[in-house]
Amino acid sequence: VQRVNLSTVSEFVLVGLSDAPAVRFLLFVLFLTIYLATVAGNVTILVAISTDAHLHSPMYFFLGNLSLLDVLCPTITVPKMLETLLLENKVISFAGCVLQLFFLIDVVGTEILLLAVMAYDRYVAICHPLQYVNTVSMKLCAHLAIGTWALGFVNALLHTSLIFTLLFCDSNEVHQYYCDIPPMLALSCSPTYSRELVILAVAGVLGSSAFVITLISYVYILLAILCMNSESRHKALSTCGSHLTVVCLFYGTTICTYVRPSSTYSPHQDRIVSMLYGILTPLLNPIIYSLRNREVKCALRKVVSQVRTAL
Repeated sequence: VQRVNLSTVSEFVLVGLSDAPAVRFLLFVLFLTIYLATVAGNVTILVAISTDAHLHSPMYFFLGNLSLLDVLCPTITVPKMLETLLLENKVISFAGCVLQLFFLIDVVGTEILLLAVMAYDRYVAICHPLQYVNTVSMKLCAHLAIGTWALGFVNALLHTSLIFTLLFCDSNEVHQYYCDIPPMLALSCSPTYSRELVILAVAGVLGSSAFVITLISYVYILLAILCMNSESRHKALSTCGSHLTVVCLFYGTTICTYVRPSSTYSPHQDRIVSMLYGILTPLLNPIIYSLRNREVKCALRKVVSQVRTAL
């Protein structure tokens, strides 16, 4: 453990996933492959949505925003992790740690809110199809998207300011492969109880509000689906099932990471859970949407065929 003086804290040391060279190299190859596949999958969906006129609708506008977030989320943490695994450079500057935490909370918060907006969009489409075009206009979609990004930004600003105005005077070793709230709270030598309450309150209000909107939307959606004929039911399930799968995966992993006191912080457990929502979820999202949605599959085939023709 590195002892540091408060007045000279200018960097943190990220504790990597393994110190064994052979294991580090295997992990480097694994996470590089996952990262490249994640970026490729989500960028392909973005290209498909922007180039296919059939996908110029509110549902796919929000899906495009989700794909952009799923590119940004691993990009914030994975490159530094790969550098640590390959070059053993575990040091991150104080400013770098601040920025990494800020952008991570920004993206995670925005995605939680966006998933709620997407649930509302599906609710209107399934339960009020005749009013859908008038209710969910592209202008409203733009306002909702801007609102989610803005709230995510403000939420991240508040969380980051609460964390990095703490004192770090005993150790500068962060027991995680990136800067995150639980390890930074555990690292601080200041009393953190009041700040934890504020963080939990703010995250609780935003998170629970988004969760309630999502839950109520899907209760109404499921009730509406039960009253449909088999053909309509299959179509509704194909459009909503993928979003519901993504919601469950994302909410489950983020709640396990953030909604608990720092006294229960477990570095090993947190690394596993954070990989689920920070690395695997962005990888799985385009797969889930492309497998369950016929229109997305058709658009993706067009993009792939165009790329093959160009090559």
